Amino acid sequence: MGGRELRGVLESVPDVVAEPERLRVPGHWALVGEFDGPVRAWRFADVAPVAPSAGVWRAPGPWTGSLDRAGYVDGVRRVRDAIREGEVYQANLCRVLSAPLPGEPDAAALADRLAAGNPAPYAGAIQVPGQWVVSASPELFLRIEGDRVRSAPIKGTARTADGLTAKDRAENVMITDLVRNDLQRVCLPGTVRVEELLAVEEHPGLVHLVSTVAGELRTDDWAELLTATFPPGSVSGAPKSSALRVIAELETAPRGPYCGLIGWAEVGADGSLRAELAVGIRTFWWADDVLRFGTGAGITWGSDPEGEWDETELKAARLIGLASTEGQR
Repeated sequence: MGGRELRGVLESVPDVVAEPERLRVPGHWALVGEFDGPVRAWRFADVAPVAPSAGVWRAPGPWTGSLDRAGYVDGVRRVRDAIREGEVYQANLCRVLSAPLPGEPDAAALADRLAAGNPAPYAGAIQVPGQWVVSASPELFLRIEGDRVRSAPIKGTARTADGLTAKDRAENVMITDLVRNDLQRVCLPGTVRVEELLAVEEHPGLVHLVSTVAGELRTDDWAELLTATFPPGSVSGAPKSSALRVIAELETAPRGPYCGLIGWAEVGADGSLRAELAVGIRTFWWADDVLRFGTGAGITWGSDPEGEWDETELKAARLIGLASTEGQR
């Protein structure tokens, strides 16, 4: 995670929101949050630079999707219906791809493969009993340094910067405002600022629009922080509560850690806190002999249903290709 390897699990927290005080224990922590489930944490004994995996990646079987093209396009139309009725302004509609992969695979081997073929600023992997996640996330959910917090929502995706549209920019502004409102619930009044708006970031095979919002925290309580901000606004919608209801009605498979969070936290002996949590996009997870990967798009009134399907394909293509080949990276 972020160039660090955590070793030796000392304890686990099954639900950070229910037991936030446990994350006050000094040490190195890893966190994984499911989009519609708990945020879990593990404290590790040691941290070291990431070393290459000695494992060999095993490719999964054929991929199938929770929504086919027709089902996804219909879902986009139904989101637009909800927008027309004033229920939401924007909602993120996702589908889950799955492929059989018997026997627990080596998460580090897949992480190495993604690092070589699709480097990402917030990549991470965790493989502990009950949790297997590998992410090549380009998106910062929360960075905490003492009393400062920063978030950098992504909205707007195209193959090149010339392909970004007015719809992409409007969507980014909308979600940036949502993130600003979320952070205002846990920051001191008047400290939340949009530091950068509509920056273009280049990633392998595509570009994103990214904005950055920061503020000064008034609390170090994990339960309060996550209640205010999770799940991330960029992968839910606006208003968030209404978007989550629309998502639950239209999506046919649980997102799991996709669109949740993955990252690390360091608690000092003096109580100081540093943390970096990514939005769990471009993320694989494995359970019950099945490898899964999520992909989605933000839907607004200006969305073209076929174009939104194409965006989900663009986001998935490179990573699914990397995970579908055998051997070393």
